[in-house]
Amino acid sequence: LKVRRPPRRRGGLLTFKDMITHSPAMERVIRLGQKAAASNIPILIEGESGVGKELVARAIQGSGDRRSKPFVTVNCGAIPDNLVESILFGHEKGSFTGATDKHTGKFVEAHSGTLFLDEIGDLPLDVQVKLLRAVQDGEVDPVGGRSTVRVDIRLISATHRNLLQQVKDGKFREDLFYRLNVYPIFVPPLRDRRDDIPYLVTHFMEKVAPADPHRRLQGISAAALAVLQAYDWPGNIRQLENAVFRASVLCEGDVLSAEDFPQIRAQVEGTVNLDMDGDAPAPSQSLQERDDEALPGEGGPAIAFDPPARLQPRFGTLRALDERGNVRALADVELEMIKLAIDHYNGQMSEVARRLGIGRSTLYRKLKEHGIDPETGRVDR
Repeated sequence: LKVRRPPRRRGGLLTFKDMITHSPAMERVIRLGQKAAASNIPILIEGESGVGKELVARAIQGSGDRRSKPFVTVNCGAIPDNLVESILFGHEKGSFTGATDKHTGKFVEAHSGTLFLDEIGDLPLDVQVKLLRAVQDGEVDPVGGRSTVRVDIRLISATHRNLLQQVKDGKFREDLFYRLNVYPIFVPPLRDRRDDIPYLVTHFMEKVAPADPHRRLQGISAAALAVLQAYDWPGNIRQLENAVFRASVLCEGDVLSAEDFPQIRAQVEGTVNLDMDGDAPAPSQSLQERDDEALPGEGGPAIAFDPPARLQPRFGTLRALDERGNVRALADVELEMIKLAIDHYNGQMSEVARRLGIGRSTLYRKLKEHGIDPETGRVDR
């Protein structure tokens, strides 16, 4: 197969046609996003860190009527609590110590466009009250201001947290939650869409290829792809991109091999067949010819890779370490083991309990603790 790099986006706009996926789960995300782009209702994008929530938000903006208007992003988790209100809603000169100038705030900056509030679950409760008014009434109160300011924005929020649980724990306002959660979109983790990995890898190989004009990566071996598809990617797409960049630096030839991903390989070794012939297979069919909608555009250099066959793990595995190399929490490993057993034994709970060495009542108690639906084996959302 030959994968071609998508063309540069005109004017910096991103649309859903620019998203790289062959996953039914992500295709559902795209369908939901396309429908959302046609309206101005608030959207809440949920998903683990690194899955591409901002990418989805930008695609919604680029596909709607506000595509030519501002797209303003705010990472609510990266702002000190004492500055959040000022950054979001603005402040008047002299309204607090250090306020030497007037500041309009992100809501006003995004007027007529889209405001993307990332990690909305990290907002302090007192700021949530003012955010609720801004969402309900379309007006904000600058710190130290004597009057409100009208704003017309499309609000898209995102979080990696379970906001409904935060509501139950008293950490997030229930009324604000229901205002933001009008149109929820869940972006699945990379481990649930492994078929996307070969296409994402080739995209990142083009994106982060070394600048040396005399040396350019031409492909990736089947063994390397086997390693990447067997790994669970707790850091998701962001972690995959970093891994490909690091491998491109380590690579001594023009084809990435399993040896160029030493940390990933060490965690999955023994679960995949690394004895695969050929490092750089001859391209046979372009992805462009096979599926125009998957990777739009023509031209640009191509990267070859083996068709993603024989790349799945030979047996189920559990990760002992997280993306930082630390031992994972016991509760996380237990949850993963239970889900693996339910899947492996096709939801036969008696067999699942027997293989796990616990009673059925203990199994159902643990399912309840982890929020797993006994009927479907899925985590309740």
